[in-house]
This record gives sequence, structure tokens and C-alpha cells, in this order.
Amino acid sequence: MQTAEIRRRFLEHFAQRGHTVVPSASLVSPDPSLLFTVAGMVPFIPYLTGREPAPYPRATSVQKCVRTLDIEEVGKTTRHGTFFQMNGNFSFGDYFKEGAIQHAWDLITGSVEDGGLGFDPEQIWVTVYLDDDEAAEAWQRIAGLPDERIQRRGLKDNYWHTGQPGPGGPCSEIYYDRGPEHGPDGGPVVDEDRFLEIWNLVFMQHQIDDVRSKEEFRIVGDLPKKNIDTGMGLERVAYLLQGVDNLYEIDEVAPVLRRAAELAGVDYGRDHDDDVRLRVVADHVRSGLMLIGDGVTPGNEGRGYILRRLLRRAVRSMRLLGVDEATLPALLPVSKDAMKASYPELEADFARISSVAYAEEEAFRRTLASGTALFDTAVREAKAAGTPALSGEQAFSLHDTYGFPIDVTLEMAAEQGVTVDEAGFRALMQQQRDRARADARAKKTGSVDVLAYRRLLAEHGPTDWRAYQTLRTDSRVLGLVSELAAEEDAPGRPAGPGEITRVVLDRTPFYAESGGQVADAGVLTWDGGRAEVLDVQRPVKGLVAHQVRVLEGALHEGAELTAEVDREWRLSACQAHSGTHVVHAALRQVLGPQALQSGSYNRPGYLRLDFAWQGALTQQQRHDIEDVANAAVRADHRVSATYMSLPEAQAIGALALFGETYGEQVRVVEIGGPWSRELCGGTHVQGSAQIGTLALTGESSVGSGSRRVEAVVGLEGFRYLARERDLVRQLGELLKTPTDTVLERVSGMLARLRDVDKELAELRAQQTLAAAGELAAGARDVGGVSVVTGAPGGLGGGDLRTLALDVRGRLPADRPGVVLLASESGGKVALVAALNPAAQERGLSASDVLRAAAAPVGGRGGGKPDVAQGGGTDPAGIPAALQAGEQAVATAAGR
Repeated sequence: MQTAEIRRRFLEHFAQRGHTVVPSASLVSPDPSLLFTVAGMVPFIPYLTGREPAPYPRATSVQKCVRTLDIEEVGKTTRHGTFFQMNGNFSFGDYFKEGAIQHAWDLITGSVEDGGLGFDPEQIWVTVYLDDDEAAEAWQRIAGLPDERIQRRGLKDNYWHTGQPGPGGPCSEIYYDRGPEHGPDGGPVVDEDRFLEIWNLVFMQHQIDDVRSKEEFRIVGDLPKKNIDTGMGLERVAYLLQGVDNLYEIDEVAPVLRRAAELAGVDYGRDHDDDVRLRVVADHVRSGLMLIGDGVTPGNEGRGYILRRLLRRAVRSMRLLGVDEATLPALLPVSKDAMKASYPELEADFARISSVAYAEEEAFRRTLASGTALFDTAVREAKAAGTPALSGEQAFSLHDTYGFPIDVTLEMAAEQGVTVDEAGFRALMQQQRDRARADARAKKTGSVDVLAYRRLLAEHGPTDWRAYQTLRTDSRVLGLVSELAAEEDAPGRPAGPGEITRVVLDRTPFYAESGGQVADAGVLTWDGGRAEVLDVQRPVKGLVAHQVRVLEGALHEGAELTAEVDREWRLSACQAHSGTHVVHAALRQVLGPQALQSGSYNRPGYLRLDFAWQGALTQQQRHDIEDVANAAVRADHRVSATYMSLPEAQAIGALALFGETYGEQVRVVEIGGPWSRELCGGTHVQGSAQIGTLALTGESSVGSGSRRVEAVVGLEGFRYLARERDLVRQLGELLKTPTDTVLERVSGMLARLRDVDKELAELRAQQTLAAAGELAAGARDVGGVSVVTGAPGGLGGGDLRTLALDVRGRLPADRPGVVLLASESGGKVALVAALNPAAQERGLSASDVLRAAAAPVGGRGGGKPDVAQGGGTDPAGIPAALQAGEQAVATAAGR
């Protein structure tokens, strides 16, 4: 039975029994603390834990999952795989143990003709928790299982909880007996290789707390609503029903393994090391396909790094199998064909998926080519020194200079029988990160010891931050912080006109730079004085520091003042930040949900947004994104900000930037409700129409798998479009044509220019041919060598080389011939020397002739014995250069 058919039967079985079929959630987990969706029940956690009311009483799904904790074990055993699918059925306060057991038994033992899976009932064993008599009795009553095939186990094996206070409960696991050839008899308590688990039924019935470990916790009581959460490993059931030994041999994985073996010219099953590599390839190619399909792109952090590692391990495994050419173009389509029955979207999106994967393979091939030589040298030196180990510095150099991932270095070193100082490598990596963080902190603290700010925070508490509520506050100066003030005994002295210092206030309306939004601008005013605010940062959590330049008076600690944000600056900043959200939503609407933001920057009137995407946007895509964004502006969507818990935000689909750290309470900014819903701490307009004109101004690459769009908004957007309008108008006036025909007129002019360039090239070629004849006719005898020298004007290096070769071809082949030409063009000198075979046999060399000629024109050059080329910077030296070259021929011919 094909895997896709098992999947279909599972969903249909539960749909017929009142379950809502829920599509698989993305492999990209919405939880910022998780890289991927790692279990089938993850999308249902809010309902199972009671945080959210379930929208249906019963549900079923086949969830895509990725786990990479044991990535090094993939291929070494037949159990480990990175991508897998988990069949599940769920009840939220509806049926409980008896219903779950009945549904499971009907499916696994139901006849194939009636839509079941057709397992032999006599080969089914189950386990239940030690004192779960209710489950044991249900198995006896529903399935007729004898006591010896219902085994009881303790907390470690048959009790489930999240590891935190909340719901928990006993579980019942279903096993299939594969037969005596796979191990001893006695059920799963004796041997879990022969008796293979295929389904786990979790009965969530208890409220627990005081959780100390898997087996140490306290049951507080029963849950008011009892839930069911089950998980059936699709791949495991597939290899049982397909009569193969492991997940690598099922129909969705084996085709890649067979194709890889074919490319490598090896037979699967003959050699253990080859088999491991083939299994790595089969698993990782499928995992890479599915991850890219869900919008992950290769990178150096987080999910992107995991994907990069999977693809590169697959590529390197093929190289170890002896295949040096690119292999993903041969393997990825095979994996797509094997998976498309279950996931037809892979076929529709394969052009994008394959471009991402193939680009990563090419990048890695370049990395291997450049870094392997250094690695091999380091290994030889280590072995020669009698200490077969690579230092942390060598591993770091491979990573930092050549992009060699540490896991590749570790694997290659193990294959060579040497070790790697991984701790030293990690320490150097941490030093690099620390330096980067220090640079970032320097901006926040202004090169001031952070202890100065910590003392202010400890003495006065956190800043009363009012940026969301007002543009003006009455404030008091808590401290002035300068480099002197960082010293323990150097309190902040007053700052006079022209001085720049950092001011900490008890309350402030100023937005501090964060989340890609620049800080507010504005002024501080006090009796007899005024200062402009240049920057605002959060040097330590809870404290806001203002970098100011004093314009009038003296600013001192304890001063009472008014802090006021520049109203126009804030409005323009709000327009830009809200515009960023609108552009992000437009990108996702036009390109798809995989176009996720990976970074942003916005200042008044301007925004840029980086997002995951492979390849440049088409002109039509840019137009569509701009149209969607401006339609949202015109619709004047309400912009709202709401505080809620992180799980609540995730449950409503709010987008979070992976890698950011979020507290228990988060701020969700919505534009048009669910159309744009993101976690954000920035300032925003009240309605999308306030954003004003939004014009995309650029789109570019910022790294592999990442693009950047830039835009201007509000008044800056209007000015940008006005400049474009004026430019078109001016072009129309210059060309004496209406503005709506400028493009056509310019296209025609360019076409005519190309024709003229072609005609000029043909004329130059004719002139060159004519000059070649004249130059060849003027050959002189120098020591028995026909020598041609000349200085045609206005030729570049390429044309001069063509001319020299033409002249050489006109000289008698049976007599030594040398051509030396020089030409001045644009204040630069081009030199070419060309020799025929007879001259070379005489002992002459074009590179020697050229070197002699290059010195008088202040140049240099080189090449092969037959042709050499160079240049110089002194056109006045051309006559001397030709003479020096001829003299070099005379000297060499007279030897």
C-alpha cells in the first residue's frame, strides 16, 4: 500500500466518524522558541491545554514534522530520519478512551476492501499504564485482546505530559509483531525491534504540577474536560505494509536512494559505508525539498542553517560516493515525484524550490573547492607533527575564510583519523559574536561603561516611557552620562553650548531606536536653555538615554525641562513603519506566505524590508506588490495595537520575527485585521490612509535566498513620483515628443545607435585589415627575423591584439617573424607582441619582447611565448618602447 494511500485512508476513516480534517500546518513553527513543527499535536496545543476554545470537537490531520537533534545518526541506523509525517486524531472534551481505542482498532484491523489498513489482529499487542484498568478493559472488550497481549508499563513509558504544569495523562501504545526473525518473543516489554510501535493514544485526564522530571510530578486532580491526542508514524506504518525493512525503502524515499546509487555506480546493500551515505542522501534530499517548499531558505542562522546543513550533507555524501558533478538536479525531481501525490503543491512550486536548492549546491561546491586544499594541508601538517588534531584556529579559519561549516570539518577530520579542537573553535566563534555585540552596544551606550547606566537604573528605577501616548512630557534630568561620568567618582558635570552628552530623564515621549525604526528627533527645553535630541537608545533594559547637543544655556542634573518630539518627524516615522507592515503583507499576498520578513529599517519617509526569496522579482511582481500596497492605503484600514500573551498572539496568526526575544506579554499591531498582523513595538499611524503615497524605489539581493525592497512613503513618496514625472516631461521636451511616447522614441534611438555601433565596428574591422596589409608590407630584417613595429592610434587592447595576429598571419611562415604594436587611447597605452612558430623555434619569446617594450611607457605585461599583451601610462614613450622591443629581438636573434 502506497504511503499516500495510507494517508488518504487515515483521514477518510476519521472524517467519516465526525472529525474535521485539518490541513498540515507549516514546518515553520509559529512559536519563536521552536525552529520547526516537531510533533503532530503541536498545532493543537492551545486547544489541548485549554488556552483556547477548540473550534471543533473532533479533528484529524497528517502533520509534516522535522526533527534534527539526531542528524548525525541519520543513515547509521534505519530508525533515524529528519522529515516525517504524523497521523493524528484529536478529541477536545468529546470521546475519550473507549472512543479512541474503537477508532484505532477499526482502522488498523479493518479490511483493505472496506478502507482499513488490514493488519492481522493476531499480531497486535498493546501497552497501558500500570493502573489504567479502564483502558485495559476497553481493549479486551473492543478488540478481544487476551491479557498476555495487554502489557502494563510505568510512568517512563506510558504516561505523557508536556514537562510543565498543566494537562497530562496515561497513554496506550499499539505494537505490531514482525515475527521471530526480528527478535525474541514476549511482547514490547521484551523487545521493541520485533514488536514495533505504530500508534500512541494519549488520554489527557489529569491536571499536574510540581513537575521535576518525566516521572516526578504531582497529580492535582482530574481535568474538567478530558482530551484525546494520538500519533501514528506514517513512515513506520508504510514500511510494515509495503513489506520493507525500514523507512529508507518505502515508496516516498527509496526512489531517491536508488537514483543516488545509480549515479554513484554502487549497489545498495553491498557496503555499509556506502549504504549510510545513500541513506543520508535519500533522507536529506526529501527533507530539503519539504523545508524549501514551506518557505525556508539556506542561511547561517536558525532554520536556514539547518536546511543548509541538510543539503550540504547530501551533496558531500554524493561526493564521498565518487560523484563530483552537481547531483541535486538529478535527485530533487525524483523526490518531488515521490512526494507530490501527498503534497501536490510541490509540483506547482518546483521551479522556485529547485532554484533555491541548486543555487545552494553550487555555492557549496565552490566552498569545497576553495577550502578542501587548506583542510588537506592542515591534516598533513598535523599528522607530520605527530599530533593528529586540527586546532580551533584552523577550524575557525576554514569557517571564516572559506565558509566551511564546522560539522563538515568534523566529519572530514573523522574520516582522516584526526580530531578537531571544537571547544577552541566555539570559543573563537563566541569572540567574534562578542565583538559584533560590542559594536552594537557602543552605539547604544556611546562608548560609555554600561555600569553608569546601571547605577542610574538602580537608583531611580526604569524610565517612564510615554512614546505611545504623547509627543510631550514634563521631565526631570536624572543624570548626564559622558565618558567621564562612567568613572565611579566622576558625576555627570553640566553640559554647555555646543557640547554633546547623554541625558537620562525620569519620563520621556521619545521613541528609542528598536525593531528597525530609528529614534525620534526633537528638543529639550528648560528655563534659559535648549538642546536638540540627536539619538535615543536603550543602553540597559528599562532605561532610555538621549544623546543631545546643547544649543543654549547649561544642562545639569536635576533640571526640570520639557521633552518634545518633532511632530513631523514622528508622523513621517509612523508612515514609514506602517508602510513596512503594508509592504510585508503585500509581498506575502503576491508572492505567497514563504516571503517572510527577515529584517527591516525605516526612517521618516523611507523604508526597506528584507525577505526570504530566491531570484530577482519580475517587473510584473513589483507592479503587483505596489498595487496591493497602495490599495490597502486607499482602503484606510484601521491600525490597532493590542497586548496579549505570546501563545494568544500565535493562536491568531500574528507573525513573529524568528530570533527575536519576546516577553510573556507582546504587542500585536494589526492593519485591516488579519490582513496584516505582526508582533511589533514600533509607532504607527491610526489608519492606513495616513501612510500616503507609497512608491517602490528599488529591489536587490542581500545574500543567498534573501531579497530587499525599498520604498518611500508620504510626502517623500509624492516627491519621488514628482521627480519621475518631471524627468519624463524634460525627456519629452528634449526629444520633442509627447510624454506618453517617450519610451517608444528612446527605444527607437537606442536601436539606431546599435545599428551605428555595428556599422562603426565593421568600418574599424575594414581599417584594421587595411592597416594589417600596410604594416606587414613594411617588415624589416633584424638579424634574420622579419620584424614589424607600428603605433596605430585609438585602438584598445582587444582591437590591437586582433590587428597584431592579423599582421603575424601575413608574414612568411618559413621565416621567423615578430610583430610589436603599441596604441594610445584615452591617455593609456596598449602593447601587444606576437611571434610565429619559426620565431619561437629561433629562441624568441613574445613575453620577453613585451617586457622590454613596456618599461619606456611606464607599464608592464606578460603572456605566452607566442602572444603577450600589456599596457602603460605614458604615451610619450611609445617610440622608445617600439625601439626597445626591436632591440630585444636583435639581441635574442644574435645569440
